Amino acid sequence: MSDRTRNMQLAPEFRTRALHGESMAKHTSWHAGGAADIYFVPQDLRDLSAFLRQLPEDVPLLWVGLGSNLLVRDGGFRGAVIMTHGALGGLARVSAEVIHAEAGVTCARIAKSCAQWGMGPAEFFAGIPGTLGGALAMNAGAWGEETWKHVAEVDVIDRRGATRTRAPGDYRIGYRSVEGPTAEWFVAARLKFEAAYGVRPDAIRNLLERRRQTQPIGEWSCGSVFTNPSGDHAARLVETAGLKGFRIGDASVSEKHANFIINHGAARAADIEAVIRHVQSRVAQVHNVMLQPEVRIVGEAA
Repeated sequence: MSDRTRNMQLAPEFRTRALHGESMAKHTSWHAGGAADIYFVPQDLRDLSAFLRQLPEDVPLLWVGLGSNLLVRDGGFRGAVIMTHGALGGLARVSAEVIHAEAGVTCARIAKSCAQWGMGPAEFFAGIPGTLGGALAMNAGAWGEETWKHVAEVDVIDRRGATRTRAPGDYRIGYRSVEGPTAEWFVAARLKFEAAYGVRPDAIRNLLERRRQTQPIGEWSCGSVFTNPSGDHAARLVETAGLKGFRIGDASVSEKHANFIINHGAARAADIEAVIRHVQSRVAQVHNVMLQPEVRIVGEAA
């Protein structure tokens, strides 16, 4: 634990709710990694705002939804983790073409609800294993669609707990990248779709079945580890570099899909990161391409 968090005095209403030394292995889809100095699940947006207002400005923040695109190193995170899933869970249709969704809503729920409302194309959200907050932060996508293609506006919160609404023009959007104002985090968005899209009842089910056939669903992974280089696929580069099945400790490149790294049960975050670095090095040697991680790696080494 860092000095700044060890000596920090939380407001009375948060002292029993903010956990100290919470293992992040329990809150990431890789099931690996160290502990967070402070772990907090807000009750709602107002509660989140109050928590941020009493948090010292020099305490680092880590925002987590389902933890599906995150690796926390074994030494843990020296700061405060804020969990949005289970807290910011509002989802509603607000007009014929627009839905309002909070950051903690799972992408799968967005896909299912839009299908029920006859809105789309939103099926691709079923292929994103995380929450809307994470999808907004990285412009997540699947099956040729991307999150920000459908963003009408977003709500953000800053370190002082103040909220405001921003337009897509406030951000520079790219493939799996979003650049915008610093020290702000997404708490909700209005997403725009076609009002009479007419999703077939079996469309999402068929897409998910295709995903199950081609990806190691059910195993401990973060989803795709690397972004696709322009004009190519990371999985092809990894596989043709002979890396399927490459293993360090209990972490290995998936035999089913080469852009997945699996924790077979006892992998440390260091093992997973070592596999990532070896894959990058080997693919660079074989193909002269430096793969860029899609997964976010944070925290300190053990």
